[in-house]
Parts: sequence; structure tokens; C-alpha cells
Amino acid sequence: MMPSYRLLKEAKLIKTDEFSSVFNFRKRIATEYLALHYQANQLQRPRLGLVVGKKTAKLAVSRNYMRRVLRELFRLQQHEISAADIILRVQKKFDKRDFQLIKLEFNALVVKLNQRLARAEINQDKGHEA
Repeated sequence: MMPSYRLLKEAKLIKTDEFSSVFNFRKRIATEYLALHYQANQLQRPRLGLVVGKKTAKLAVSRNYMRRVLRELFRLQQHEISAADIILRVQKKFDKRDFQLIKLEFNALVVKLNQRLARAEINQDKGHEA
């Protein structure tokens, strides 16, 4: 059966305390345009939260475009991402001309995230064996 590429409501971080717990966990991977804050979860699926501040882009049109792009990239990649709560924060404004660069950055962040989560899981398993 082919995986569904729908972005389900369960795949979104919405509540303030969900955001707070990820930020308080203090795990972060950053690139030029994006910062990815993350915390492993037990839900068997990744969940996404987006932060695009007014300091980054004054116009709502620009902020909404950035959110739309990031949500779409997540939607297409969600089956390759480990189970974690992820908050993507835009650090630098981007527009249509930067799309390929953003796509590359997002993919690099996903690879790094999966590596870190796999490493953390291995270390956790070693701790249980002792």
C-alpha cells in the first residue's frame, strides 16, 4: 500500500505547551535560512510546528508564503522523518527565487535530524543494557 501524503491534523503542533516543551528541550540544528528545534516523541510519526516571525518578514503575504513552502516540504518528506516533534523557525527571509536552496536546506536538516535521533536511540539502548 502506498503511503498517504496528506498532512493530517495529528501531524501538526498547535498548542503553546507543545511548542514550549520542544523549545525547552534545547536541541537545535541550524542552516542559513532555517533553524530546526526537535524533541523525540512516542507517537510513531513526526509532528510539525512553524514559526515565522514579523522580524523576519514584515508582510503577512511573505510569512504565509514561507509557511506554505515549509509545510509542503514537510508533507512530502513526512514518511522519511523519524518520530519527533519538530519546530521549523525561519531565520532569514526567503522568496520564490530561493525555493531550490530552501528545499536543499530542508532535506539536509531532515538527514541530520534522522542521524541525531538514531544516535540518541542507540545511546539510550546501551544505557538500558548496563
